[in-house]
Amino acid sequence: MTKKRDYLTLTTIVLLIVTSMAGILSIDFTKSYEIVNQYGHIVEMYGYGIYAYDTYFQAPISIGTDICGLLVGVPMFIHSYISDSKNSDTVTKLGLIGMYACAFYYAVSICFGLTYNRLFLVYVALFSCSLFGMFTQIGKLKLTKTVSITKGLGIFLILSGIALIVAWLPDVIPSMINGGTLSLIGVYTTNITYVLDMGIISPICFLIVYLLKRKNPLGTLLLAILLKLCMLVGIMMFPQTICQELSGCEIPLPALVTKSFSFVLLGAFAIYFYHKMKKEIRKMGEE
Repeated sequence: MTKKRDYLTLTTIVLLIVTSMAGILSIDFTKSYEIVNQYGHIVEMYGYGIYAYDTYFQAPISIGTDICGLLVGVPMFIHSYISDSKNSDTVTKLGLIGMYACAFYYAVSICFGLTYNRLFLVYVALFSCSLFGMFTQIGKLKLTKTVSITKGLGIFLILSGIALIVAWLPDVIPSMINGGTLSLIGVYTTNITYVLDMGIISPICFLIVYLLKRKNPLGTLLLAILLKLCMLVGIMMFPQTICQELSGCEIPLPALVTKSFSFVLLGAFAIYFYHKMKKEIRKMGEE
């Protein structure tokens, strides 16, 4: 019997392709100009394409994210969808849910973290499809057992939770002490990445440790999502850094070490623990 196509997943993938392609086609580092932002600071704007009204610092990062999304994220999403369609089990379902979570994280970032542009409704559609698609797949998941938490996994989760705070807190504390705003705030009112990483992802790292120790299946679901997200973020550091270098933005060595290198390292460990998790789930015989 032929399985029905999952149009929500297909729509999400198409929306990812559209948003990432629009960002990649915005590569032109020669159209920048300066303005005075709402805080009275002189800010260099990007000036071209879909990121024309974003800062010259943020646009290359967004373009790097789009490159990773198109060349890595979309193929991974398609592979997860095909794998789950052909032989759906707990592992393939967790993989698909993880990709939906990555798409949702990306959608939240572009919906709330970028200056309004003509792709706004596409961003909202991606936000909606990825969110409800993730919920739909979670509803189909039959998970009654949980993976064990080893010493190595526990250390990884705790260090990840701490790293997400350590990476961004040094940017926030000085602004609070001085009574000013973030040094690279540009034309924005806040930094959505700080909110997501310190307010959601970091606490989830510690929550997973708690749930896995108590044999709660929710811990396995959250672990799969977290590891998939860490994997993509680790890979994403490469095109982001390359785009920043090509744009002429100088990246201080301390920032390169505490941010880029730490996320690459977390991504490498996430790949290891993700494959280990899949083996354990298949060994448990979950279906």
